[in-house]
Amino acid sequence: MAEAFAAVQPLLDEYADIEKQLSDPSVHADAGRARTLGRRFAELGRVVAAHRVWEAIQGDLEAAREMADADPELAAEIPALEQQAEDATETLRRILIPRDPDDARDVILEIKSGEGGEESALFAGDLLKMYLKFAENKGWKAEVLEASQTDMGGYKDISVALKYKGNPQPENGVWAQLKYEGGVHRVQRVPATESQGRIHTSAAGVLVYPEAEEVEEVALDMNEVRVDVFRSSGPGGQSVNTTDSAVRLTHIPTGIVVSCQNEKSQLQNKESALRILRARLLAAEKEAADAEASDMRRSQIRTVDRSERIRTYNFPENRIADHRTGYKAYNLDHVLGGELQPVIQSAIDADEASRLEAHEE
Repeated sequence: MAEAFAAVQPLLDEYADIEKQLSDPSVHADAGRARTLGRRFAELGRVVAAHRVWEAIQGDLEAAREMADADPELAAEIPALEQQAEDATETLRRILIPRDPDDARDVILEIKSGEGGEESALFAGDLLKMYLKFAENKGWKAEVLEASQTDMGGYKDISVALKYKGNPQPENGVWAQLKYEGGVHRVQRVPATESQGRIHTSAAGVLVYPEAEEVEEVALDMNEVRVDVFRSSGPGGQSVNTTDSAVRLTHIPTGIVVSCQNEKSQLQNKESALRILRARLLAAEKEAADAEASDMRRSQIRTVDRSERIRTYNFPENRIADHRTGYKAYNLDHVLGGELQPVIQSAIDADEASRLEAHEE
């Protein structure tokens, strides 16, 4: 395990350095810097804890071996200590595999209706409820940034910010949990709009972005952003406000367009739109940087096409199936009620297995 020491020591040194920085009150005067340091400190804490356990067990094992001839009881403990040492070594090895640096980030999640008209919009609403309930179960904070509802209460599209309360361990971060949700979600059921009782198939798209917490993370020049204001409209297009409070931002270099009309204040709508725009730009920058490796956000699909589905929600059979991992269960009602963790865990496990394999090559 000598190679582990070589990999661990710089991380232990970094942990000690950040711990020293966080003890300096002046650091906390800059909320952004303190948040970034706190997130990294939490991430390194896993390495430090695993290394301490490994080091302690190695010490106990070495002592038992040295005294085995003189103490039969210690000699009898050696097999158990060897197993503990092996387990601790494996745990440390897994933790040392590079993680997605965004795992501890908060996210902006977008749901868009696709094929299926009103039924797709209603399904988008079901997905929204599922994610909001999952977030509630996790203790996350949810904030609707923008929503476009239909006459029947579905959603053409909706954007929600999901935020972890405090500094999470990376594996518990919102992005770490939800980054695999991006893609096309297919539903099979008898639509509320169907009078003949026939099962229909429709789809809704989900996009997940790590939120850009600080403006300097994204090179956003407001001279390159066209700002248009207009009156908010509700389902069916009717005006719901007598002032031009809705805001549309167009990022001219990339063509990304974001509209927000959820709030009554133009200023609030502009700030929500900027949050979404920054998150999209941050995701675009990361995708461009990692395009050659094809390793970033590979599970996310930009078009709401049923042939590119990642998951199917079959109501007649009460079945949920993830087509990337092979996960299947007959508790769709529970999943839609927020019990999404087993489905997500199947994607996390598949990704970890892939990273382990790549790390060992």
